[in-house]
Amino acid sequence: MNDKRQRPDRPRGGSRPYRRPQRDPVRILAFEVLRAVDERDAYANLVLPALLREAESRGELDRRDAAFATELVYGTLRHQGTYDAIIAACVDRPLREVDPPVLDVLALGAHQLLSTRIPSHAAVSATVDLARVVLGDGRAKFVNAVLRRITARDLDAWLDEVAPPYDEDPEDHLSVVHSHPRWVVSALWDALGGGRKGIEELLAADNERPEVTLVARPGRSDAAELLRALPEDAGRPGRWSPHAVRLAAGGDPSSLEAVREGRAGVQDEGSQLVALALASAPLEGEDRRWLDGCAGPGGKAALLAAVAARRGAALVASERQPHRSRLVAKALEGNPGPYQVITADGTMPAWRPDAFDRVLVDVPCTGLGALRRRPEARWRRRPEDVRNFAPLQRGLLRSALKAVRVGGVVGYATCSPHLAETRAVVEDVLRGRGGPAVGAEWIDARPLLPGVEHLGEGPDIQLWPHIHGTDAMYLALLRRTA
Repeated sequence: MNDKRQRPDRPRGGSRPYRRPQRDPVRILAFEVLRAVDERDAYANLVLPALLREAESRGELDRRDAAFATELVYGTLRHQGTYDAIIAACVDRPLREVDPPVLDVLALGAHQLLSTRIPSHAAVSATVDLARVVLGDGRAKFVNAVLRRITARDLDAWLDEVAPPYDEDPEDHLSVVHSHPRWVVSALWDALGGGRKGIEELLAADNERPEVTLVARPGRSDAAELLRALPEDAGRPGRWSPHAVRLAAGGDPSSLEAVREGRAGVQDEGSQLVALALASAPLEGEDRRWLDGCAGPGGKAALLAAVAARRGAALVASERQPHRSRLVAKALEGNPGPYQVITADGTMPAWRPDAFDRVLVDVPCTGLGALRRRPEARWRRRPEDVRNFAPLQRGLLRSALKAVRVGGVVGYATCSPHLAETRAVVEDVLRGRGGPAVGAEWIDARPLLPGVEHLGEGPDIQLWPHIHGTDAMYLALLRRTA
């Protein structure tokens, strides 16, 4: 037989016998997700579940393997900046000259060496085997050499070497230690205010795995039902929202009948609070017509529709992108009250002025408030993205204020704490900067979140991962006056 792959392993040039690499489906899957994130600008929270389902259907992975793959992917993405700085200290060329697939393998190895309990020899061996499978033997030797240099120090020792001293450059120091781009550190620090402790706590919270939070949709289920359906100690009530249940680590939302039936869903507690605050804002006169002007993918719309139905009101859920509009329709399916889902551009609305009593616009943004859930966004976003979103955000708020009747309420929300995406947008619209002014006044939103602490000086509110355990949601409530 001439096929060399069928021959028994034998020494090469008098060296040790050739050892075939071990194919580890967990690490191969993690590598494939990182490549999708890098090559296709995919999001790990969309790619990873699909690949896990495929691998589990083939019998390659069990639940424990899936949990390990999840940790490898998200841990590597969250700490990518730190690992890049350490890898750069271990190679003799700029990182831009290292092939991206090689960097992905090195980052996976660095995460195992520096942030898990896997023994160093096992982490190096497994990662080199991965390199041999996905990169080839030649580049695997390079991976092996770099990883062995990384094993010379633990994470704290590496940070002492690669991070500039805090006193010399605070933002650059925090950027390396907490694995955020420098411009993001600066923007978050400006939004948060205060000293070093607060920003370090926020950046550290961004690197923690977030809890999965469920919402029980009023009139269709409640938090008590969800808790009864969970095994003991598998969940607990939310901290702030009466409709929230927080799952313990590893909890599977799809195991609950209420979630499968659409009577409950997965929704961050901050997102729930934004919808509930709008629904609770004081209103004079009729309260029958509600609008969610940026409804995709449907979480807030489903909660608003359920609350509206209990009050005899109807919700119109509008989404510009057809595929997201379909997600909204799916989220609202089965709602007991009247609702309508439409595909429309909120800046060129399909409804007449003064048509609604309550309007929510959760505008497109940089997503800097959800870096716990989408860690790759921090590396994908650029400062110019903030400027690019600005016209759309202001246009959507102006349209929302025109859509609501005099005396009605508008909620401007965004999952970013960046000041240029939050208060600056509202103040520009109210003052007529860049467009016609619309008569409106601030409503103090803080009393509408009962029990929620540390909401600042108002009248708008900013939630924080390290303080409230939520995404960094922003909300401004406005009443149309003229």
